[in-house]
Amino acid sequence: MLSERVQHWRERTRRVIFGSDTPGGKAFDVVLLIVIVISVLLVMVESLPQIGRRYDGLLITLEWIITGLFTLEYIARLATAKRPGRYARSFFGIIDLLAALPVYLAVIIPPAQSLLVVRSLRLLRVFRVLKLAEWLQEANYLLIAVRASARKIAVFLLTVLLINVIFGSTMYVIEGAENGFDSMFRGVYWSIVTMSTVGFGDIAPTTAMGQVIASILMILGYSVIAVPTGIVSAEVTSAGREAREQRQCEECGQHVHEPSAHFCHQCGADLVAQGGSP
Repeated sequence: MLSERVQHWRERTRRVIFGSDTPGGKAFDVVLLIVIVISVLLVMVESLPQIGRRYDGLLITLEWIITGLFTLEYIARLATAKRPGRYARSFFGIIDLLAALPVYLAVIIPPAQSLLVVRSLRLLRVFRVLKLAEWLQEANYLLIAVRASARKIAVFLLTVLLINVIFGSTMYVIEGAENGFDSMFRGVYWSIVTMSTVGFGDIAPTTAMGQVIASILMILGYSVIAVPTGIVSAEVTSAGREAREQRQCEECGQHVHEPSAHFCHQCGADLVAQGGSP
């Protein structure tokens, strides 16, 4: 009898904590998001010297209260999750742990408290609260595209690195230490800054040949910036096309549908009823 009550309580608590379809679950998520926003603001306000020194005691007390709430929430999630280990290793499980951990680490290592800004990542739960599942689906397309283009981008970055080493070494030979290029590493640093179009201006070529090379590198930098964008964009388009083609209508056989479509655009059949949930 007691075990049944415990199991019933555990199931009700799990629905409130992990679900957002019930009034209790929605209220819990909304309150959680408010507390997260307050905790992030406290960390930012504490960084202001005039406020941090004046209200140090109050800010510390509030921080410990919020940390205690996050700790209890994390323990409750572990206790009520169907698979505690899977939750602990998940993205949100790790973020939930990191939301409380920095305060405890700050007791030993004071600078660790600055890591509390990681709590802002918990605001991603707003997608679940507001039922923005389609946004998360679009994010999945982007993740798939990045994974698919990882090798191409790696080759591209290696090429860019080699170009910077060549140009940086050349500038070291041309300009020399008297113009600020006192080592090849310094030349490579200049090359990266110039190619990325950042241009700090802490070191610049003064010879005619050096300025010609710098101009070539600047023009090359503008051309290079567009390459990874094009690679990822092509993969995103491909991922979206594959996702649409996977949703085939059982009535007419039409296999090209938008991910959010509820009905077949050719015959009007209910795609959701067929098992192709949007």
